[in-house]
Amino acid sequence: MIHHEIYRITKIRVIGPYTLKIWFDDGVERTIHFRDILYGPIYGPLRDQKLFEQVTIDPEIHTLVWPNGADFDPETLHNWPDYAGIMKEMAQRWAEEQKQAA
Repeated sequence: MIHHEIYRITKIRVIGPYTLKIWFDDGVERTIHFRDILYGPIYGPLRDQKLFEQVTIDPEIHTLVWPNGADFDPETLHNWPDYAGIMKEMAQRWAEEQKQAA
């Protein structure tokens, strides 16, 4: 059985292009640069810096959400060092699919 931890994001701040500082309910803070994973139908539109900066915290599930429907699981963000490589691999596949479709 896979154990999925539950975390809540309590605060966010845009600190640079495609970069957020994220605070969690257990005191953990993460600074994540998202540029390398912004591909595909959901995350690709966030390459528009103005849209990216419209990030908010969903009041019910306490994760990052954007007006286009993009979001991230708080556990993924909390444990970003464990997931960053996987997210980059997925983004590279999405980018290749976009090239092939064009």
